[in-house]
Amino acid sequence: MKKQFIPLLIVGSALIAGCNQQPSTDTSSVSAPAVDKADAVASVNGKYIAKSTLEQLETEISQRSQGQTFPKEKLIEELIQRELLVQEGLKKQLDKSPEVLARIEDVKRSLVSQAALQDYLKTNPVTDADIKAEYDTKVAAENGTEFKARHILVKTEAEAKKIITELDKGADFAKLANKNSLDAKESQNGGDLGWFVASQMVAPFSEAVAKLEKGKYTKEPVQTQFGWHIILREDSRALTPPPLEAVKEQLQPYLQRQKVQTFIDGLRKQAQVEVLVPLTEEKPKAAENAQPAEAGQPVAEEVIVEEVKDAKGKTVEEKVIVEEVIAPAPENKAEATDKKPAEAKK
Repeated sequence: MKKQFIPLLIVGSALIAGCNQQPSTDTSSVSAPAVDKADAVASVNGKYIAKSTLEQLETEISQRSQGQTFPKEKLIEELIQRELLVQEGLKKQLDKSPEVLARIEDVKRSLVSQAALQDYLKTNPVTDADIKAEYDTKVAAENGTEFKARHILVKTEAEAKKIITELDKGADFAKLANKNSLDAKESQNGGDLGWFVASQMVAPFSEAVAKLEKGKYTKEPVQTQFGWHIILREDSRALTPPPLEAVKEQLQPYLQRQKVQTFIDGLRKQAQVEVLVPLTEEKPKAAENAQPAEAGQPVAEEVIVEEVKDAKGKTVEEKVIVEEVIAPAPENKAEATDKKPAEAKK
C-alpha cells in the first residue's frame, strides 16, 4: 500500500517551528540560535534550518504515527514551508501582536515549569535504595496469601440478610449475584472478583475474606462505603512476589511522582496563596412561603450571567443586575384580582 503524506502543518506540533525556533524569554521578539551551513539541511532566504530540527521532527512523527516514517524530502519541505511562514509573520511583526505574545508567554511558563520539575528530579533522583525499600514494603511484604472470592452487593442490610437466608436454603450464589448484586446485574459474572490480595480491597471486606474458610460465605452482611456485601471465599493460595527486577520499571515512575508531589506540597506550604474566585457554584435558594408583593415593592430582578475574562485571561462569571421590576399599586380590589404579576423586562 502506498503511504499517504499528511501535511504536517496540520498534525505537527506547534512547538517545533521552522528553524529550530524556541520561545524567547524576551517576548518582544522571536529569535533563533545561529546555525552553521555545515549543520543545516536547507536554507530559506539565507536562514539555515538545522539538522537537529529535522531529527526532532522525525522523532516526533515516529512517535505520533506509531513508528510510521515519511520520506526525508517531504519532511524537509515541511520545515521549509514553516520557515517561510515564520519569516512572513516576522515581516508583518505578528510576533509583537498581543495574541502571539500571550501564547509565547503560555509556552514559556509551561517550559519553565517542566524545567523546574526536571531540575528537581535531577538533583533528587530515585535511587536503587529507594526502589528496594519500596519493593520490600509494598511488594515483598504482602501477607503471602491471595484470595479468590465472589460477592453480592446490595444497598441495604435487610436485602443482604434476605439473600443470606436464601443461601442457607441451598440457593446458588452465582445466580443470586446475577439477579441481585449491583456489581453483577449487567455483567452477569456471578459476582466473581478473581484473585486479589488483601490490600486491594477495603479493610472490612478483606478482613471478612481472611476469616472465612474455603467454600464458606459470610453469615452476616459486611458493610463498606459501597453498600452491604455477602462474600463467598472460593479459594486461596500462597503469594509469590515478583522479583525486584521485574517490577523495577513500574516502581521508578511511581516513586518519581511521589517525590514531585512532595516537592510541590512543600512549595505550596511556603507560599502565600489566596484563591480569589468561588470554588463552588452558588445555587439560587428556592423561595419558601412566597407572598404576593405589595404595591411599590420589587418583585423580580433580571440577572444576566456573562462569561468574561479576568486579568489573567481566565474565564469567570460576572452577574449583572439588569432591572428591578416594581409591582404597581392596584387602582381597586377588582383590578388587583384580575391583573397578573408584572413580568420582568428583558
